[in-house]
Amino acid sequence: MKPVSGKRFCRTLERRGRILLRINGSHHIYGRPNSPSILPFPVHGNDDLPTGTQRALMRLAGLTDDDV
Repeated sequence: MKPVSGKRFCRTLERRGRILLRINGSHHIYGRPNSPSILPFPVHGNDDLPTGTQRALMRLAGLTDDDV
């Protein structure tokens, strides 16, 4: 798994149909229309997401290594 930044992860989620619901501090909260599930994650500029955080977020979002 290659490390990705929070900004790049945002673009990936938007391509996959998620929308930005709100921003709370450094956390961007994404969701889907007509769905109660949300996906919050930190965006600290171009810094890479920690490996464990990235792996967990990808699993929750249904993404594979090829998607990001």
